[in-house]
Amino acid sequence: MLEEPLVKMESICKFFGPVKALDKVDFYVGRSEIVGLVGDNGAGKSTLVKVLSGIYPPDEGRIYLEGRRVEFSSPSQARMLGIETIYQDLALVEDLPIYRNIFLGKEPLKRFGIFSILDERKMKEESEKVLKLLKINIRSVDVPVKYLSGGQRQSVAIARAVYYRAKLLLMDEPTTQLGAAEVESVLELIRNVKKEGRSIVIISHNLPMILSVCDRVTVLRKGKVVGNKYTKDLTIEEVTDMIIGRGKYAE
Repeated sequence: MLEEPLVKMESICKFFGPVKALDKVDFYVGRSEIVGLVGDNGAGKSTLVKVLSGIYPPDEGRIYLEGRRVEFSSPSQARMLGIETIYQDLALVEDLPIYRNIFLGKEPLKRFGIFSILDERKMKEESEKVLKLLKINIRSVDVPVKYLSGGQRQSVAIARAVYYRAKLLLMDEPTTQLGAAEVESVLELIRNVKKEGRSIVIISHNLPMILSVCDRVTVLRKGKVVGNKYTKDLTIEEVTDMIIGRGKYAE
């Protein structure tokens, strides 16, 4: 880590009653870097991401964004500073077309005196631009989301985050329930997002996928970081050993 990372979390602790979900966790994401966050169920992955996305305040520790200390009081504040979370449900409205979903809640308006209407033309043009930028191949931005495949829906959610200039995308199991061809399509999209200068954190149990697309992997076990290595130096077996505490990683 030669330059200041995009995001740095230091000594993060989070308690839920007597349970210590995170125990002095250090975590960072470099600029234009894809980081895999892995661990068994209950390891603390989701809690760490919820702290970073503003859902939970840390009980101890510090968060830095582009070298400046930040404290998030809500997810909306994290989004305003460029941290966007893409959950498994994708937060898309099925009956609305693609372009309306990309602008959902932030629709541009055209004003006529005291009246205003949605600027449909601008939404369509801008949606087409971001899909083209990320090399997303969808026939028309007029297609309602309910007619899209799982991979195409994931693409729309990612395009929305990129359009609103997210610096960091937090992705929870982005390839769950996708077929092999769609998985590869989503992974190529993630690589294209990185080429556009964005950083990504991927939470997943799919270790082959993690090793194929991520630059680095951070492993959590029982609320602690037990591994942080570049994927070029890792095998699935070693990641598995870290996750379950086997071999040289045994407690």
